[in-house]
Amino acid sequence: MASVIKIYALFLGSALLMFGGGLQGLLLSVRGAEEGFSLLALGLIGTGWSIGFVAGSLTVPLVVRKVGHIRAFSVMAAIGTITILLNLLWINDISWIVLRALSGFCFAGAAMIVESWLNEVTDNRNRGTIFSIYVTINMAASTLGQIAMSVTGTAGYIPFVIGAISFICAVLPTALTSSPQPKPLQSARVDIGLLYRTSPVAAIAAFSVGMANGAFGTLAPVYGYQRGLDAGGIALLFSVAAILGAVAQVPFGRLSDRIDRRLVLIGLSGFAAVVGALIVLINPGAGWGMYVLFAAYGFAANPIYAVAVAHANDFARDGDFAKIAGGMLLILGVGLAIGPAVASLIMGAWNPVGLFLVTATFHGALAGAAYLRMRVRKSVDAAERAPFQAMSDKQVTPETFVLDPRADSEADEFVAGGEDPVPEELIETLEDDGDVQNGKV
Repeated sequence: MASVIKIYALFLGSALLMFGGGLQGLLLSVRGAEEGFSLLALGLIGTGWSIGFVAGSLTVPLVVRKVGHIRAFSVMAAIGTITILLNLLWINDISWIVLRALSGFCFAGAAMIVESWLNEVTDNRNRGTIFSIYVTINMAASTLGQIAMSVTGTAGYIPFVIGAISFICAVLPTALTSSPQPKPLQSARVDIGLLYRTSPVAAIAAFSVGMANGAFGTLAPVYGYQRGLDAGGIALLFSVAAILGAVAQVPFGRLSDRIDRRLVLIGLSGFAAVVGALIVLINPGAGWGMYVLFAAYGFAANPIYAVAVAHANDFARDGDFAKIAGGMLLILGVGLAIGPAVASLIMGAWNPVGLFLVTATFHGALAGAAYLRMRVRKSVDAAERAPFQAMSDKQVTPETFVLDPRADSEADEFVAGGEDPVPEELIETLEDDGDVQNGKV
């Protein structure tokens, strides 16, 4: 029963963290545009987040080893809370760029600690179930945070205070636990050469997704604002894209388990490129057309990274999944950092709709690269593949990959010892709540 309570408490802590993160990310883009920040400054705010997130993924394990999980998590949550409140007190572009980097650092650290605790109470029998629920909760909570902006608006102090409350409340599940500290956090084990030798397509996909989705996530709210949408309209716009993107992961993931995953990558990235090109040509106003196009973009673009990770894992040798995933994480982070800056320059020099010229270019490049690689190497037989697992391209840390059931052979060394596995009554309860058995969402 104690393990059951702790699992649900960790899910709650993660949900509060993601709710605040979803609200803060969308809020800063829209409020920054309202305050008259330049497009370059708005792009660099997104760049700052990505740099901070990658830095946190690499260095927070060192902090945890010195002070422990509970203290480190409390520090991360406290600094994250202070950061969003300082966004309210210091409304200028330079401050927001620096604060956004600090926020990304703290967010990565807090997420890794929650994932480490989940790793401590899972084993190979239930890791797929726990991982699926965790990813689903994160996607749902982040989307709810974005929707919340339609209620709070962007003016005044209320949305910033709500985000701060969400961040600081996330500390409660870990602060109140009486269980032993989990195993040490895992730093990203990066081997870019190994990743490229294992799967060139996965390396290209990580960078392309970072460039396209990093630009979209940071500057699409600005595009919506400049096309006449209010805060509620922008929140709804992003929610539609996020929900359709989350829903699409299941059918396309299962399809990629049955056919060459590169065919799925070609289809998704090609469709996303077409949608981006249509937005450039049409440049829709604040109406139903914009919502349809954004929904189509989210439906096609959001599953790409998870399919690419699955493709890389198909060719990985036993024990290499964490290194390959760490390499993808680093390449993704580089793309997420560069994409908003590049897109902001194009938007400023030409037209705000130039954002989608960037997304269409990189999605099109990925489709072409996947097609060419299909002519060079055969796919792995479906029977020999690890099942697809849904995940977000902006919420991935090294601990996420340790929790991933596809890393069972590597996770054993980190999970061995500590508490007993999750009890059977928890598994039964979770499975009764939905079709999450065997890693399905």
